[in-house]
Amino acid sequence: MSVSNTASRRDAATGRGTAPDTVRYNREVPGLDNPVFDISGLSVYYGANKAVRDVEMKVGPRQITAMIGPSGCGKSTVLRTLNRMNDLIPTARVEGKVQYHGEDLYSAEVDPIEVRRRIGMVFQKPNPFPKSIYDNIAFGPRIKGVRSGMDDLVEESLIKAALWDEVKDKLKESAFALSGGQQQRLCIARAIAVNPEVILMDEPCSALDPIATLKIEDLMYELADEFTIVIVTHNMQQAARVSDRTAFFTAGVDESGARYGSLVEFDETATIFSKPADQRTEDYISGRFG
Repeated sequence: MSVSNTASRRDAATGRGTAPDTVRYNREVPGLDNPVFDISGLSVYYGANKAVRDVEMKVGPRQITAMIGPSGCGKSTVLRTLNRMNDLIPTARVEGKVQYHGEDLYSAEVDPIEVRRRIGMVFQKPNPFPKSIYDNIAFGPRIKGVRSGMDDLVEESLIKAALWDEVKDKLKESAFALSGGQQQRLCIARAIAVNPEVILMDEPCSALDPIATLKIEDLMYELADEFTIVIVTHNMQQAARVSDRTAFFTAGVDESGARYGSLVEFDETATIFSKPADQRTEDYISGRFG
């Protein structure tokens, strides 16, 4: 399996996406000298079970970082540490460091609510609120105390999520009237509306058809000009198409028979898919296991 650094999924004549294959967008990969996240020695426990072990990786600003690997390898668990969503699980406990611009996210002085405002999240299944399209976008800013300029904010968020043209004449209609792909873009617009720096995406296309998936991928690429994006995906072609860097996780079994996840390899996406350093990565991306 190989990856091109220069191939683009956009048709030069129409600007539209072509059929999916394993290529990357035409995008240079910046360095990691000033990472948004610096993860070191990260382990996550659920009760006595050490579910993820000793993760070391960095996430660069305005880059798309993909996490791939088989089920149960800890991808989503690591993703949720980045905005302290694991705090909502009573048995969860984090060891090691997750630094956000050099500040320990798990310090006692850090407000997890403020963390989740700066670091938004889009889930596997679209989850619009039982409100109008407009009120879905306005909900977060209203909670923050925004009272003026709401119409402009809603429009701007929907434009950034590539949804404005499709919904501008039905903003007062229920969000549930939208298609699955539109609902997912609405959820992205809702996350954008509170002006985060980072958007986390946990399998955002797994419930969508191929056409809706391509729209979300195009949107991710465009949003990376303004936001840092971290995505968990089971779709290796998707990781190859849209991400700058890829982290490959795998699952193991400890001496007690408990399953745990660990990071095998983290590198530029082109390297992971063309010249991986670890045989386990090669075996996974070539389909020999997973």
